[in-house]
Amino acid sequence: MTASGLVLWMHTSRRPRCWIAGLSGLRKPLLHLHTQFNRALPWAEIDMDYMNTHPVRPRRPGVRVHADARGLRRKTVVGTGATRSRSSGSDAGRGRPAGWQEAARLKVARIGDNMRHVAVTEGDKIEAQLRLGFSVDGYGSAISSTRWTACPTRPVADLLADYEQRYDVAAELRHDGARRDSLVEAARIEAGLREFLTRGGYRAFTDTFEDLHGVRQLPGIAVQRLMADGYGFGGEGDWKTAALVRILKLMATGLPGGTSFMEDYTYDLEGDEPLVLGSHSSRSARRSRSGARAPRSTHCRSAARRTRCGSCSTPRPAGDRRRAARLGDRFRLLVNEVEAISPPQALPKLPVARAIWKPKPDFPTAAEAWLAAGGPHHTVFSAALDSEVLVDFAEIAGVELLMIDGDTRMRDFRNELRWNQAYYRLAQGF
Repeated sequence: MTASGLVLWMHTSRRPRCWIAGLSGLRKPLLHLHTQFNRALPWAEIDMDYMNTHPVRPRRPGVRVHADARGLRRKTVVGTGATRSRSSGSDAGRGRPAGWQEAARLKVARIGDNMRHVAVTEGDKIEAQLRLGFSVDGYGSAISSTRWTACPTRPVADLLADYEQRYDVAAELRHDGARRDSLVEAARIEAGLREFLTRGGYRAFTDTFEDLHGVRQLPGIAVQRLMADGYGFGGEGDWKTAALVRILKLMATGLPGGTSFMEDYTYDLEGDEPLVLGSHSSRSARRSRSGARAPRSTHCRSAARRTRCGSCSTPRPAGDRRRAARLGDRFRLLVNEVEAISPPQALPKLPVARAIWKPKPDFPTAAEAWLAAGGPHHTVFSAALDSEVLVDFAEIAGVELLMIDGDTRMRDFRNELRWNQAYYRLAQGF
């Protein structure tokens, strides 16, 4: 047993019933090791003594009873004791259970309501807590902003010094600059917001452009830096995306590539391969709308994913966008694999975080499939997690997952939507 999951490597075929009581109440993710010690068979020496002393552990009746007959959702890793035949199993026991454990204890602070009553950023918070575990607490922006702006002077001074050290600060924001007050206000907001989240035990949060009473400017640099420290964030009151950002960030711990709140902003339709330019004003990765710029580029050519879910959102490191959506009767995790690329031209007048990608399998199919599945505009963009991590997480959580990748064809995708609709309606009665 690990802190966040259970690993089973069965060695015996006896007394399988002893597992029933414990596994019937199991809430932790299960990692099933389908392995044997030897890699190759000594064909010429095999006799019945060898057969009885070298059984494949997972095929023993004990495992079949507790896993198959009980219908437990589990991750299976196949191979030998020293290696495995499925390369995807390397971190199977790490990121997925940790993400599920984080979802069960996560608290999200929703500062203000959803912006202009945007439907896709709303959802059933009680159902989200029942299904995924995380809770969402609402705060009026007036109360929150009072706590932000009343922070002590010392933390603000420390943050300003950190900005000067870490970033290439624009001239107008330096000590004698005409807009120095803007950077001071950004530091005050960050210091107060950090104190607010820490005191409440929140690891994810939202705000809304429409309701920032008492705050003189958008908390752009604060949001970026908090996300860099592992916090989840969703703009316009999008608590589902905020939770998913946090969960995916935790699952990506120690892996190369980043994970960030994102939105499809505009398209380049020139040429045979249209491009998507993603950003979210000043609230995506590393750069600040207030003028403090990171000294190095965050854009590299890689594979990626974007994710959307009826209840959550998430990104991936090889190039993905993801989103969780609430469909009225269930949650859905929607994943689109993309190829992230460097900007084909300079963007001197866009000093904010951005990402550029080619969606798979192609732009028209990806757009049509995304809309057919009810994908909204906020996503999580990740260059760290591969698709299988999200597939496993959805399996652990018991939520629907739809994948848009290089193999997607619209006729099959629409059929999958119809089949899923029937299945999940029937499953509610089981």
